[in-house]
Amino acid sequence: MQITAAMVRELRDATDAPMMECKQALEKAEGDMDRALKILRTQGMAAAQKKASREARDGAVYAYIHMGGKIGVMVEVNCETDFVARTDEFKDLCKDIAMHIAAANPLCVSRDQITAEKLEEEKSIYKEQAEKSGKPEKVWDMMISGRVEKYYKDVCLLEQPFVKNPEITINDHITSYVAKVRENVVVRRFARYVLGGE
Repeated sequence: MQITAAMVRELRDATDAPMMECKQALEKAEGDMDRALKILRTQGMAAAQKKASREARDGAVYAYIHMGGKIGVMVEVNCETDFVARTDEFKDLCKDIAMHIAAANPLCVSRDQITAEKLEEEKSIYKEQAEKSGKPEKVWDMMISGRVEKYYKDVCLLEQPFVKNPEITINDHITSYVAKVRENVVVRRFARYVLGGE
């Protein structure tokens, strides 16, 4: 099947991928737009994973005020170059992350930031719940590990369902952005303030 410029443009508009990659994906997919989208998505995620090992030292500290001054968030989001940090798309990503933090109130960026003490405290609660559940002892460990995983999804920013699209996590949202800009992007830290809170 002949790949037309209009087809390439349509795929580019849908994905923001470079023209040449769109053309190659359409050729591989024999003109099937859905298959071409899947090919680009797979390539993008693979590219994003490769970028994850590169150092991100530029970026921005983004401030967001919510609820008429009742909640404030500051988040540091790093990327590799000042060029990307100055784009509207990067600012939009920072805003999305800050708004999410305001709404979802995560405790930390990722699971490796949860202290061993805090994790043990949670596990002891889940163990007590398992013991009182009336379920056989052989399934307690499975119950505890399932609840630990749920705890990570509740409190770790990167694992939380994105408030604007709960079908994906914040990490998925960042990864799809990384696939577009071809730079590593890292949420370094954040602070969330609530009026009258501690």
